[in-house]
Amino acid sequence: MKEKFKEIIGMIKALWNRIPWEKIAWLKAYNPFRFIKRMDWYIINKFIGTYVYSIILIISISIVFDVNENLAKFTNNHAPLRAIVFDYYTNFVPYFANLFSPLFVFIAVIFFTSKLAGNSEIISMLACGMSFKRLLRPYLISAAIIATLNFYLGSYVIPKGTVVRHDFEALYKNNKKNTSASNIQLMVDKGVVAYISQYDDTRKTGYGFALYKFENKKMVSQMNANVIQYDTISDSRYHWKARNYKIRTLKGMREQITSGAEIDTLIQMEPMDLIFSKGQQETFTSPELLRYISKQQQRGSSNVVQYEVEYHKRIASSFASFILTIIGVSLSSRKRKGGMGLYLGIGLALSFTYILLQTVSATFAINADTPPMLAAWIPNILYSFIAYFCYKQAPN
Repeated sequence: MKEKFKEIIGMIKALWNRIPWEKIAWLKAYNPFRFIKRMDWYIINKFIGTYVYSIILIISISIVFDVNENLAKFTNNHAPLRAIVFDYYTNFVPYFANLFSPLFVFIAVIFFTSKLAGNSEIISMLACGMSFKRLLRPYLISAAIIATLNFYLGSYVIPKGTVVRHDFEALYKNNKKNTSASNIQLMVDKGVVAYISQYDDTRKTGYGFALYKFENKKMVSQMNANVIQYDTISDSRYHWKARNYKIRTLKGMREQITSGAEIDTLIQMEPMDLIFSKGQQETFTSPELLRYISKQQQRGSSNVVQYEVEYHKRIASSFASFILTIIGVSLSSRKRKGGMGLYLGIGLALSFTYILLQTVSATFAINADTPPMLAAWIPNILYSFIAYFCYKQAPN
C-alpha cells in the first residue's frame, strides 16, 4: 500500500515538473490568491475556526435544551431513536445554525479579534503601516466564504431537510400538519377556474370537483367529477385522474355532454397549490419559491407575501455577514483594559436585535402591506449605517 502511494506521489511530481511554467507565467496576474498574504491566512483561519467552534458550542447547548423539552413527547409518541437522530436532529442542526449565522459571525469576530488586540497583534500590524482598511481584507474574505455557504445551504440544501423535519414533528411532536381543505377555488389558467369541495392531502384526492372555462366572459365548457386524484407516479406534472366525470361543452345554442367512469386530464395545479401549512415556504428551494410565486401571481393570488419574504430574506441574511463583520472588527480591534466582556455584550445585543428586527419586518410585510423585498432588507439597511459609523470611528 505504501509503495503504491509513493508511486502515485511520484507520478504527480513528474506531471507537475512537466508543466511549462515559463510559458504560463502571465496567468499569475489572474490568480486571486496572490492578494492573500500570510497575515491574511492567519486571520482567515482564526475567523473560520472560531465561527465553527461557536456553532458547535451553541448548537450543542440548544440540542440539550431541545431534548429536555421534547423527550416526553418523543417517548409518548414512540419515536424511534433512528428517526430522532437522522430525521429530526440531523436537520435541526443546519437549520438553526444557518438561522443564527449572523449571531455566530458576530461572536467569532468579537472573540478572536479582542484576543488579537489583547496580545498587541493588531497594534503591531497597524504600527507596520497597515491601514485599518487593509486589516479588513481577510475579515471580508472570510465573511464572503461564510455568506456563500449560508446562501447555498439556505437556498438548496436546508429546505429539503426541513421537509423531513416537519414530517417528523407532525408524527412525533403533535405539531399536526394541515392535511385537508374545503371550498377551494383556484384560477389554474387564463379563463380557467377550478373548484374542489373537499381536499385530502394525504391521499392527494379531491371530492366534488368542478372545472369551468370562460372565453370573453362566457362559459364555454364545464367539467364535473365526484373524485379527482393527483397522479404522483407520472413523469410530468399536472396529471390528474377524474372519476365519474361529466363534461359539458357549449357551442352557441348547442350543448354537448360527455361522461365516463375515469379520465386522465392535464390541469395546471398541484397539491401544494391547494393546501397551506405553517412554515411551508421554508420547505421550498429558492428556484421552487420563484416558480411558485410567479405561478400564484399569474393566478391573481394574494397569499404569496410570506413566500416572497422568505426568498428575499435568504439573500439579505447572507449579506448580513459582511455588515456584522465590519461592526465586530470596529468594536473589538482596539486594546482596552477590562478585556472583551463589554464588547462581547454589545455584539450579542446587536446580533439579537438584528434577528428580532428580521422577524418584526417580516411580520410587517405580511400584516401591514410592506413590500416584501424592503421588509427583508430593512435590517441590513439600518445596520449598514451602524457599520459605517463604527468603521469611521475605529481608526480614531
